[in-house]
Amino acid sequence: MNTEEYLQIAIGEARKGVEAGHGGPFGAVIVYRGEIVSTAHNEVVLRNDPTAHAEILAIRLAGEKLQRFHLNGCTLYCTGEPCPMCFSAIHWAHLDRVIYCNTKEEAAKIGFDDTFITEIIRGEKPDPIPFARHPLPTCTRLLKLWEEKEDKIPY
Repeated sequence: MNTEEYLQIAIGEARKGVEAGHGGPFGAVIVYRGEIVSTAHNEVVLRNDPTAHAEILAIRLAGEKLQRFHLNGCTLYCTGEPCPMCFSAIHWAHLDRVIYCNTKEEAAKIGFDDTFITEIIRGEKPDPIPFARHPLPTCTRLLKLWEEKEDKIPY
């Protein structure tokens, strides 16, 4: 299969999700060594879960199928340019590359504008959600527990 064929599968996933009322027009496909390992569509509405983006769900499914959390060697094909959350997940998953169809600007025009998140992260706008640190020794000890764990699997 080629890039356009993988993207057409992602588009089909997105269409299924929209028609079923599961969420926005977003689909994703993850390919490893020429084989599709996962497909997903946006399920934010279906699951009442703001993190149930197609890319996140496809990453979770690929990790389960490949039995690993680093997805190096994999390519993500998706219908839209990933949002900041999905961008982060893509990096945590160590995907090799991402190929998408629609831009963030195109998505913003139909109600999926995430530029405010990027502006908050960059410090260009104040964060409307207060974050406050409340340090506790018992919580700090968790860091030490992890640091000293001999059989840990780093990620």
